[in-house]
Amino acid sequence: MRAIPEIGARLDGAGTIVTGAASGMGRATAILLARAGARVAVTDVRLEAVQAVVDEITGEGLHAVAKVLDVGDHAQIRSVVEDVADTFGDLSIIVNNAGISANRPIDDADYDDHWDRHLAILLTAHQRLIRAALPHLRKAANPRIVNIASTEGLGATAGFSAYSAAKAGVIGLTRSLAVELGKSGITVNCICPGPVETGMTHAIPDEAKQVYAARRTALRRYGMPEEVAFMTASLCAPAASFVTGAIIPVDGGLMARNA
Repeated sequence: MRAIPEIGARLDGAGTIVTGAASGMGRATAILLARAGARVAVTDVRLEAVQAVVDEITGEGLHAVAKVLDVGDHAQIRSVVEDVADTFGDLSIIVNNAGISANRPIDDADYDDHWDRHLAILLTAHQRLIRAALPHLRKAANPRIVNIASTEGLGATAGFSAYSAAKAGVIGLTRSLAVELGKSGITVNCICPGPVETGMTHAIPDEAKQVYAARRTALRRYGMPEEVAFMTASLCAPAASFVTGAIIPVDGGLMARNA
């Protein structure tokens, strides 16, 4: 019989970049990956915010560095990737988490600018970060890419056409790159969060959240960032070596529920 290999969940020494990691799901993901042994580059647009997350991680005796990164800046992406790979001596894990979200009807006067910004931040930035990291990922022992999309890429809400189109694009990019990069042993997977308590949903009144969750989700509640981060971290583990091209809703049963 074929021997069962020794594979586990530890990420000891794995150089990692998490974008949009100053808060919400990105912050939770950076902390969980560091607790699993990864060396994490916590990136976002504001230094004070990413440094606060790094202080939280290093305060537990774990490894993290703060990097300012506007994912809409191609040159900055390349610079941060090389800096992180040089600092850690390894780059094994990419988590494309940075995002924006805004409502805009398609006939709005500034829709074109709205569209361009959403695709730049939510989709183009993903492929640019992956392309910049590829030479390092191809040398890594357990290379992982996890893209954060949304259930809005699987369904739709009126007024969020640019957001939905970009997130659907992330799903397509994930599947395509899983096939293309499989020969290099690089896994590429996608998480589709549903309603989650983050900065993007903070302005929604609690009563409205409760009504929406009761009407739409099987679990009748909003999720927490850590619940999404746990799935992301699981896909980064060496034990997830045969999972690629997966599109995983973490949505409390939103996509499963018809009524």
